[in-house]
Formats: sequence, structure tokens, C-alpha cells
Amino acid sequence: MAQRKIIIIGAAGRDFHNFNTFFRNNPAYKVVAFTAAQIPDIANRKYPAALAGDLYPEGIPIYAQNDLELLIKELDVDECIFSYSDVPYSFVMGISARVNSAGADFSLMGYKNTMIKSTKPVIAVGAIRTGCGKSQTSRRVAEILMAHGLKVIAIRHPMPYGDLIAQKVMRFATIDDLKKNKCTIEEMEEFEPHVTRGNVIYAGVDYEAILRAAENDPNGCDIILWDGGNNDFPFYKPDLMITVVDPLRPGHELAYYPGEVTLRLADVVVINKIDSADFDNILTVRNNIEQVNPKATVIDAASTISVDKPEVIRGKRVLVVEDGPTLTHGEMKIGAGIVAARRFGATEIIDPKPYVVGRLAETYHIYPNIGKVLPAMGYSEQQMNDLSATIEQTPCDSVIIATPIDLGRIIKINKPTTRVKYDLQEIGNPNMEDVLEKIIKKIKK
Repeated sequence: MAQRKIIIIGAAGRDFHNFNTFFRNNPAYKVVAFTAAQIPDIANRKYPAALAGDLYPEGIPIYAQNDLELLIKELDVDECIFSYSDVPYSFVMGISARVNSAGADFSLMGYKNTMIKSTKPVIAVGAIRTGCGKSQTSRRVAEILMAHGLKVIAIRHPMPYGDLIAQKVMRFATIDDLKKNKCTIEEMEEFEPHVTRGNVIYAGVDYEAILRAAENDPNGCDIILWDGGNNDFPFYKPDLMITVVDPLRPGHELAYYPGEVTLRLADVVVINKIDSADFDNILTVRNNIEQVNPKATVIDAASTISVDKPEVIRGKRVLVVEDGPTLTHGEMKIGAGIVAARRFGATEIIDPKPYVVGRLAETYHIYPNIGKVLPAMGYSEQQMNDLSATIEQTPCDSVIIATPIDLGRIIKINKPTTRVKYDLQEIGNPNMEDVLEKIIKKIKK
């Protein structure tokens, strides 16, 4: 039987994982290309032979998704596997129409062939969209586990935008490890909060190799914490699945891929941000949870914010800088920075759009619905320089930094700044301690 020729449609994450777990050593298929979207500058590379395995001695080319129809015809492709996340169903089926009209089959892969089993207990945290608060939920879970004396090793959903061979398995235990591994701002935002709390975090490209390294971490490992990215479902088979939903975007839990998958898989659903959402929107989300996953335990939670220098906001014209992916493919128009600006008495929130420099202008062109906020785009040194220059040119008195890291440590900011921090606070019962109790007791036996 002839090999089926495959294109994996991705964004430097789930696509590589699907290849590694199902296609890499499978002679029934030949992956002829990856396509890349969603993240800047990840096309026109190769998935290297050192990672692709014996069946791919020359590696696998990565092309821009824009070329999909042409690639299907030129490479005589039989099937395209859609392998990235946080997109509306209409978008997924739009890609399907492009694939089918070019003559190929269109597929989505489930967890049966892509989830890896760990030798340690696994708690997975996911969400129905980017920006729901899964990172603060992961931090809350880690804090509880560590308070019980457990050694927690976190593993983050992939963000390999640089040298893929060097990024096969990455371990972060100190702030210096971030610099050593040449992390982007997006990567630092996810890794640094774990490191500063004292738990090791892994990430990279080959997630079976990463898992085995984490299970045998030199600091010890009692439990694996999967810290999900976008709204993807876990790469590892969880013993407990926690999914975060967002009543500021009611209905998205049933309208985005694969967010609804994470909701249906959940043992625990956290309704976050109920302190800032309308009652009717909270009710919509509750009803949708009940509709698709009535057996899940539901936790109500607030995303509490604090600022280190409220005087930098009060009475000032402020520029708000928020997490990049939350504003771009996450489609959030406001975040913790805007809430802080309003709550602490800013006289005006300055719209940065007229003052953007360089490649940041491309971001606003691709995502025209970004609100009066500046996304902390930092996938390259050029973007970091553009971010610094945009802040310098924006006529404001001060800057509210609402990213999970101290942006002033990474780029030059020539104005007074204050940092916004946000944490998960459960409201009433059940709470996170309640849902973790069983797994903690099992580990301590």
C-alpha cells in the first residue's frame, strides 16, 4: 500500500507533538511538510532530521500556511492534519474548505494517539481560550501542592520559536536559565512565575523526552503539573483535568477549537473573573458547562489584582501594556492592566496605535480589534526594540505593566512604571484545596 502523504497544519507546538507521537516512526505515512501560522517568523524553517527520526533523514520543510493549496497540489498530498489551537470553529472549517477544494482530506487528531502516559501523577490545567487565567490557576495548584511538601515539576505547552534542536528538552530552575535558553518574552511570561516560586519547569519540542527528564529531575518529582497553552488539550494523560472558563467571553467555551474539548474533558471547571463579569454572562457560562459536562466539579473564582505603585496610576495619563497572545489570537480587549487603570484612578488611558513602531504595526494590522492597549510582543529582538520605541513615543505620564514578568528587566522603558499582579482566589466551596485533596493523599501514602 502506498504511503499517505501528509501536511501537518500548525503553529510550532501541537503540530510537532502530533508528528512525534503518531507519525515519526510510522511507515504508513510520509509527512511532506508542516505549515505555520499564528506566530511571527516560524515559517521557512525545517523540522530537523535530528528530531524527525530515521524515516526523515533530510528533515521536514516548514512553509507558510498561505501556501497551503499550492503545496497540496505540488506535493500530491492526501491528507492535512489541523494542529493548532484557540481558533473559532468557522476558521477551522474555512481551512477545511481550502484543503478539500485542493483535493485532500482534512482531519483533527484526538487524545488517543497523542496523550503520553506518565509514571508520575499528572494534574493538567487548560482553558477554553487564551487569557482565561490558566497560568494563575497553575500557580495556585503548585502553591497548594508545595505547601503539602510535594515536589512539583511543571511542564509547559510548547513555544519553540528558535533553534529546534537546542530546544528539544529545556529545563528552567533559575532566572539565569531563561537568558541561557534565549527565551522570548512570551516564554519568560510563562516560565518565570514558576521559577520564582521555587518549582522547576520544563518545555521544548519532544514531549516524551521532556516527560522522562521531568520524572527523573535531579531535584526530585512527586507530581507533574501540565501548564497548558492557548486552549489546547493536554499532551499527557491527566489524573486530574482542570479547565478554566471566562465569563468575560461567554459562549466561547462552545465556539472555539479545541477549547470545547478541554471543557468536555474536565474533572474540574474554574469559572474565573466572576468579580468583573456580568451576572447574566456568568449564568450563560454555567448553563453551557451543565450542558456539555454536568459531572464536573465547578469552582467559582476571582482574578484578584494588585499594583506595586498605585501613585504611578492615580491622576495620570497611562499606557497599558498587556500579555501579547491574550490580545492577539486571544481577542481580549481589556485585561488586568485596564482594570487597574480604572480602579486606581487614571485620568486617561492612551491609545498606542498612532505611535506604534516597526513590526508592532504589523500586529495591529493582523489583529485590528486590539483595544487601547499595547501587546507585549517579543518573539524577536526586533520586536522587543519596537516595543521599547513605541513606549518611548507614546505621550503618557506612566506605564502600567500587566504582563506576568517585569518587562522593565527585559526592555528599556523611559517612563515611570508600575506592575500589576493577578492571582486566583477561590470564592466559597468547593475550592482548589478540596479538589486536590484526593490526589495529595494518594501521593503521600
